[in-house]
Amino acid sequence: MCEVSTLPDVKRVADFEEYRPMLLGLAYRLLGSMWDAEDVVQEAWLRWSGADRGDIREPRAFLLTVVSRLALDQLRSARVKREAYTGPWLPEPVPTAEAGPLDTAELRDTVSFATLHLMERLSPPERAAFVLREAFELPYDQIAEIVGSSVANARQMHHRASVRLSEGRDRFRPSSREHTELLTKFIEAAGGGDLDALTELLHEDVVSWNDGGGRVRSALRPIHGRRKVLAFLTGLMARYSFGPPTIGEANGQPVIWTQLGASRQLMAIDVHEGRISGLYVVRNPDKLGRVRPPS
Repeated sequence: MCEVSTLPDVKRVADFEEYRPMLLGLAYRLLGSMWDAEDVVQEAWLRWSGADRGDIREPRAFLLTVVSRLALDQLRSARVKREAYTGPWLPEPVPTAEAGPLDTAELRDTVSFATLHLMERLSPPERAAFVLREAFELPYDQIAEIVGSSVANARQMHHRASVRLSEGRDRFRPSSREHTELLTKFIEAAGGGDLDALTELLHEDVVSWNDGGGRVRSALRPIHGRRKVLAFLTGLMARYSFGPPTIGEANGQPVIWTQLGASRQLMAIDVHEGRISGLYVVRNPDKLGRVRPPS
């Protein structure tokens, strides 16, 4: 009798665990923080485990809806905290294996560091509409139900988000091999103090964001333009000792690990017209707990 009564719970756990990687990937794309994503997925489990089975016609749709709505609520409050953050706020880097399914180019792009950072410009409903459509291919009627809008408005939100995220970016993203080649050239130029080579690698409109979170010393404002970014980089190289840089991977893309003084840092890039157009440097140790440089 006891075994029979526990069978539904076992099935419910198994069903949820099947979808857990997808749900974490969704929540992370919406929040840019795996810590927050894990909280959202745990709350979704509580709602799933307590739901009446008769109310769940399609488990995937039910869980996507629950996680999206919980993440939207959290994102609205998180935006207030991020406005008070010390210096630029950057997403938390995660190992590629923890970013959820990456079976398509769309899934990989929506978890890239550059896209996650750009999505901070969107309103929470726009961000949800973009992620649910691009990464999870949800129909507009389901997106509308999740974000609480009409179908026409859901379409418009997705269109606005797509336009904003594509501004100043190449239509076709560089491959992993092209990313690695660019990072290797950057390491060689920076390590050799070759300003001409560095200048050639950086886009004229490059922007550098540095996230120390008040925990370690870091630039408190984005640095705009090739000339200022070069001056910033050469100033760092003159003032601090650097450990040997290595190329690793996070968020489905190659990244550079370096040791700057006593602190380690991770740098991701965005590419436009074959040159580095964005430098995303995470120095806040609270955000580097999940990722490790290659051994």
